[in-house]
Amino acid sequence: MSATARSIVYLVAMARSGLPGGAAIALVEMGYVTLTAGLYAGLQQKALGLRSRLLGNLIVVAGVPGLAQALDWLTHRAVGAAAPARATIAVCVFAAISALFHLYVMRRGAFLTGREGRSLAEDFRRIPRLIAEFGLRPVVLLSGMIVRLSTPAPRPAESEAAM
Repeated sequence: MSATARSIVYLVAMARSGLPGGAAIALVEMGYVTLTAGLYAGLQQKALGLRSRLLGNLIVVAGVPGLAQALDWLTHRAVGAAAPARATIAVCVFAAISALFHLYVMRRGAFLTGREGRSLAEDFRRIPRLIAEFGLRPVVLLSGMIVRLSTPAPRPAESEAAM
């Protein structure tokens, strides 16, 4: 799924740039991601078990995707199918959103392997709800913040002696 989605992002970015070679770049992307996606997902799942939840989250959202993007860029350069900056930036933005989504679903028990995981069929059944919840998450967080900011602070109770 990752290989297909990332390749589509590259193809769209390449088509918009008008540069030839989009198919070669997409094929390199599909091959690279197909070969490495399991490794990166495993690293992300391992990071979830760290004592420091913040550190685990940072590794899932920034560390692993950063490593993957750097090696992806090197792979494209090595095989002579370097993507233009516009396409690389588009894929980096996609990777950042994807990493946030991975963190969200993995923290909710989806797409995990081993004892923590469920069947792939169960994970796919949960995807529509998880996507909707993930998409609405910023709205929920923002509305909660607005409510907290607009609610007046409780006044300290006056003592009976003051009366």
